[in-house]
Amino acid sequence: MRQFTVHHDGVTIPVSRGGAGRPLVLCPGLNATQADLRELATLLRRDHDVLTLDLRGHGLASAAGDYSFAGFLDDLAAVLAEVEKPVLVGYSLGADLAAHYAAEHPGAVERLVLVDGAIPVPEPFLTEADLPLFRGMWDEMATEQRARRDTARRVVLTGPEILGLNLEIDAVRSRILGRYREIDRPVSLIASTSMAGAGDDELVVRVNRNWRAGVERLRREQPEVVTSWVEADHGLVFTHATEVARLIAA
Repeated sequence: MRQFTVHHDGVTIPVSRGGAGRPLVLCPGLNATQADLRELATLLRRDHDVLTLDLRGHGLASAAGDYSFAGFLDDLAAVLAEVEKPVLVGYSLGADLAAHYAAEHPGAVERLVLVDGAIPVPEPFLTEADLPLFRGMWDEMATEQRARRDTARRVVLTGPEILGLNLEIDAVRSRILGRYREIDRPVSLIASTSMAGAGDDELVVRVNRNWRAGVERLRREQPEVVTSWVEADHGLVFTHATEVARLIAA
């Protein structure tokens, strides 16, 4: 295993690389770090030369003044400049970043695997009525994350920064079908069946229904995208790493 650092635009991005075979870049999502994805990365290293990274403000990466979608996309692009034509795998926000990168850089990746992200949901994830609930939840989450002694898993974004980025992601996903049309590489999507978890709470039911509707919309409008379902919630990369790794390698 080799560790190195990518510096760009005042941001320091730590990268780990190891394994054998075709290069594969694994991009985490919001509130996830490369340390969180260690089990999945280890499984993928059986057949690939895997690079993992921490996005700005996550894990061992430096903090930044900009936590916009464009800022995170710049982090991924800086790491991809270090490797030639990899398989690009993104989880959650990382999937949206991967889709945008591939659309903007024709021929730069071998293929694209999107895990529970970059889904053209018909309705926004966050509604005006839900904002107080999520604002409180993310304030609490941010406090817990910043206090972690294990800096490899620490996230320094504040609750308002997490909320703001999620609102931006909703806007990004409202236009994501246009990005799919610009991608010139094979694309696979791995989606959770119950993104928000189990239960009959109105919010959980609505989010899960919206997520599944987004996947079906993608299948109708971009039938060349190979779609697989995993019986899990949005934490599928942690709870079902073996199955996710198998689908990535398929």
